[in-house]
Amino acid sequence: MKHVEPPSPEPSTRIPLFMIGKDSRGNWVVQDQQGICGGLFVNRAEALKFAMFENGNRPQAVIMVPGVFELDMSRKTGSEHRQPSNAEQMRQVA
Repeated sequence: MKHVEPPSPEPSTRIPLFMIGKDSRGNWVVQDQQGICGGLFVNRAEALKFAMFENGNRPQAVIMVPGVFELDMSRKTGSEHRQPSNAEQMRQVA
């Protein structure tokens, strides 16, 4: 009997991966891998509760980050995420 692996899930059905850690001010930070969803929390329990709720209660999709982990709200998503044009790059350099 031949062993067949199930197909990989479609990108839209993948389990979101969440990272949890502490920022430089001692706040607990949660952020998904794409930088779309996250926040600051007063304690580890609340940060973990949020991450578990957002990922469908899947502990295997939560990563504890060692060291300092700052919340990054600068990422752009969807249609806003694009490469700058050559003119925009030149303005940034000047």
